[in-house]
Amino acid sequence: LKLFNKRAFFSVLKMKHLKIVISLLIIAFSTTALATGTRELEWSDLIKEITFEDPFEALTSEQLSRLGLYARVKSLIGNSPDRVSEAMQQEADEAEQLLRVDGIDIEGLLAKRSEIKSLRKKSAYAVVDDLDGQHIRMPGFALPLEFSGSKITEFLLVPWVGACIHTPPPPPNQIVFVSIEEGFESKGQFTPVWVSGEMRVQPATKDLYLVDGSAGIDTGYTLIAQSVSDYKQ
Repeated sequence: LKLFNKRAFFSVLKMKHLKIVISLLIIAFSTTALATGTRELEWSDLIKEITFEDPFEALTSEQLSRLGLYARVKSLIGNSPDRVSEAMQQEADEAEQLLRVDGIDIEGLLAKRSEIKSLRKKSAYAVVDDLDGQHIRMPGFALPLEFSGSKITEFLLVPWVGACIHTPPPPPNQIVFVSIEEGFESKGQFTPVWVSGEMRVQPATKDLYLVDGSAGIDTGYTLIAQSVSDYKQ
């Protein structure tokens, strides 16, 4: 019995020591995280929500296509009627008929086009001011812009493969311009990476050179990177 009690005592003591060690490790990791002040971001964290009612979102892709066709032909009739063929007019008439059967307020939607376009642009360019000056870490795909030897020194960080080249550019608040002084070795376009550094709410327009020319890409953020590493989940 005494032997059992002695063993039990030391077992409890070891458990207490283990709990103390674990607690100290947790505190140490927490303190390090606070000291570095690094915030891990997701792409949704870069979006500043601007709410507005967009009546075009209620339309199907077919309805949007028909409305676009009707609007184009109607505009041509008003500006260059000689360019409207009989076939084009017939297609526009059919599109209008189908839209009215669906109960679509064609005139009301077309009257709101400019307003909704302006609100969508405002939403696409809206950035989160509180991110300015924060030390952050975030994942993405690197689209190279500038090289020093074989190393990339400037690139666009985008949320999906093919953005800006094979698909239309994301909104500016979903593109980060990244510069890293020492550069990093890349395995090609759209390399998945983790990027750490100082985030700046600093819009920019960067020239992206393509096979058939160049395009100016608007970005909502600039990141002065301290490190770029291969992406690992």
